[in-house]
Amino acid sequence: MKKSEEMETANYTRVTEFVLTGLSQAREVQLVLFVIFLSFYLFIIPVNILIICTIRLDPHLTSPMYFLLANLAFLDIWYSSITAPKMLVDFFVERKVISFGGCIAQLFFLHFVGASEMFLLTVMAFDRYAAICRPLHYATIMNRRLCCILVAFSWMGGFIHSTIQVALIVRLPFCGPNELDSYFCDITQVVRIACANTFPEELVMIFSSGLISVVCFIALLTSYAFLLVMLKKHSGSGESTSRAMSTCYSHITIVVLMFGPSIYIYARPFDSFSLDKVVSVFHTVIFPLLNPIIYTLRNKEVKMAMRKLVNRYILCKEK
Repeated sequence: MKKSEEMETANYTRVTEFVLTGLSQAREVQLVLFVIFLSFYLFIIPVNILIICTIRLDPHLTSPMYFLLANLAFLDIWYSSITAPKMLVDFFVERKVISFGGCIAQLFFLHFVGASEMFLLTVMAFDRYAAICRPLHYATIMNRRLCCILVAFSWMGGFIHSTIQVALIVRLPFCGPNELDSYFCDITQVVRIACANTFPEELVMIFSSGLISVVCFIALLTSYAFLLVMLKKHSGSGESTSRAMSTCYSHITIVVLMFGPSIYIYARPFDSFSLDKVVSVFHTVIFPLLNPIIYTLRNKEVKMAMRKLVNRYILCKEK
């Protein structure tokens, strides 16, 4: 009996590829979306590379905040490159398919980088706490060694989280329907077409993805609310206070934009809703575009340093 069940399970796992429905079947709509998303992608990559190079090369941008921003920009490059290139190619393909291995790889890196970015945002909140509440000890607290350790822990946390998701997916049997109602592979779509009762797996995934998102979101909003209250108590301190408040507001905006879609996607049962694709596009394509705009390009020091870098190395001007 046990042997026959094993043979049956082996038959179930013979699905070798998944078919993606994409964002639209209309040719005209696909061309419009291609132009829009290609523009986004061609903006995200060079701007984030420029941010990394600027922070790396400018001697004035040595604060731990800028070190963390450079890491965030690197994660944005990687995050936007997980789904966007294949999505752009698929706009010109009649039958959009992805191999089983490719699907698992895309799913793994999506959660690896996404979770790492969430944990990095938490580290950045701690950095702002140290800068605002412990200004005299800020340089000692947020030294380069601690920053590297915290960034490494962010990546490690993302790796562990993603490994759990993949381990739950690869053990599921897939016996027939292989169509994913999306333009990329994610746990919410793959679990729906498994030929088994996936309630235990969904429960673990909701706990590991959804609950983590909700807890981090509430903790971050609470911490930034506390920091804003602290800053308003010292509102007479001048430009440095207003600059710190502006940084906090930028961080809050990114936290809402990052965690809002994540909570919608993962902190509920994996049923299909009409808004799913819209939220997914925002989460995987538009959010990485907003990150450099909100986080970095509103920062005067970074903008001045970027201008100097472009003038010196691209336009070949001294000043």
